[in-house]
Amino acid sequence: MPVKTLFSIWPLFAGLSLIGLAVGVQGSLLGVRAELEGFDDYLIGLLMSCYFAGFLAGSLLTPKMIQRVGHIRMFAALSAVASVTILIHAIYIEPWAWALMRLLTGFAFSTIYVVSESWLNQASTNANRGQTLSIYTSILLAGICAGQFMLNLANPLDFTLFILISVMVSVAAVPILLSPIETPAIEETERVSISHLWYRTPMGVTGIVLSQWVSSILFGMGAVYGTKLGMSISEIASFMGAMMAGGMILQWPLGKISDMVDRRWVIGFACLFAVAFALLISGESEASPKLYTLIFLFGGCALSLYSLVVALTNDHLRPSEIVPASGTVVLIAGLTSITGPITAVFWLQLFGLQSFFQLLAVALLLLAGISIWRVLTIPALPTEYKTQSTLQAAAIPVGTVLHAEEEPV
Repeated sequence: MPVKTLFSIWPLFAGLSLIGLAVGVQGSLLGVRAELEGFDDYLIGLLMSCYFAGFLAGSLLTPKMIQRVGHIRMFAALSAVASVTILIHAIYIEPWAWALMRLLTGFAFSTIYVVSESWLNQASTNANRGQTLSIYTSILLAGICAGQFMLNLANPLDFTLFILISVMVSVAAVPILLSPIETPAIEETERVSISHLWYRTPMGVTGIVLSQWVSSILFGMGAVYGTKLGMSISEIASFMGAMMAGGMILQWPLGKISDMVDRRWVIGFACLFAVAFALLISGESEASPKLYTLIFLFGGCALSLYSLVVALTNDHLRPSEIVPASGTVVLIAGLTSITGPITAVFWLQLFGLQSFFQLLAVALLLLAGISIWRVLTIPALPTEYKTQSTLQAAAIPVGTVLHAEEEPV
């Protein structure tokens, strides 16, 4: 990437690093606090699902809202909303208030991401847009991972962490809003229908559904699981941090391997390894170096699946369809995410806490079976039809704007 381009967008990256920290600590903090406050399990699942519902709404509505009021006003307004909602959590310890705030928080962060991506899109060229996307995603993932360890800074029952999150979101807006990059209007594109996407790649749609469902459960209920298991705050931070670090670190090598061989083999074997790690984790009843190692490896395999299946989906699309299809991918992923935490709560009520990772193992085993079966029965695409895989995260609408133009094959 040219030094001039990097210099022009560093304020965006600086602000986004703080956003990542805020997102990381906020999700785990609220899961732990809800459990400590004695919220009903079904309510906790609903609270976590509200975030994904707001996230989906933001992804769908933000482009039209930006066209009406502009990038800067939209970003400033939603940054203020994200900063205020976390404080309301600390003031009103009521499930209904938290549900509304989680909905608004998801909407606000989704808007922040979409606006940030449009700024990066303006600063990038087709030659370096993929590299920009990888840096952007890496910064957010690193921030979300590091945010888990901020749980150690204060007691979750105090105001301190809530205030700190609010401050980080507010400060993050400063370098981003002062960035000299011009912000073009987001051009609306005609969305590819779900039925057309299924016609093109049923494996891609199935993979998006199952991988995102697993990811939403991990992000939404992982800290709750650790609390119910009797972990201390520092142990929960290490547990969640190790899982997300695995997803961040192992995603790149798995993506590169999938660029060289049939992606369906990589998806299938990543799922099988994740199933094995999940079953081993389900047999652990307390925090230990062994558990942290297993969750790191599990996170590396399970949380990397989203970027692999998105790349697989893009392989089966015409270049002109990739950008319109990205909105459909976000729609499918968002609808799936809403069901994840709620489903996990019902499962835990029926089969107990130790079945948490067994539930994830069942979903991943299903995806492994589908992927390997299709490898054995359907020929692979020619190499020249494959797109280049890029870092992506299931909880972030990365790629909704940042797409390089491609020449038709």
